[in-house]
Amino acid sequence: MSTFTKVVLYTDTDGRARFREEQVPLTEGTPMSQLSSWQAAEGLQLRMSPVGFRSQFHCTGIAQWLFVLQGQMEIGLQDGSVRVFGPGQHFYSADVLPEGATFDPAWHGHCSRQLGEEPLVTVFVRG
Repeated sequence: MSTFTKVVLYTDTDGRARFREEQVPLTEGTPMSQLSSWQAAEGLQLRMSPVGFRSQFHCTGIAQWLFVLQGQMEIGLQDGSVRVFGPGQHFYSADVLPEGATFDPAWHGHCSRQLGEEPLVTVFVRG
């Protein structure tokens, strides 16, 4: 059985954002067109970030997929680790603020920035 690797940005039990990978089984379709089961989605939003875009540390408000359509996006975590995502790459952003917590920009969330010489174009898909 084939799988799709889902990159997940999540809030760990200590309140810090981390990355993990999960395997999504491709159990439907045919050998030439392997499919996952259908997943619910409520809408999508396109975003264009110009050259030089950089965010402060923040948490995701509502869990959502992020797919990079153009450019490169760097995601930085509080522990200093970074991952870069380019066209055709994705992650599932689920690093929401823990229930009852007050946001601390020195502890919670992630930051992002555009890399390279072309604008960053992404699509968010909420499920």
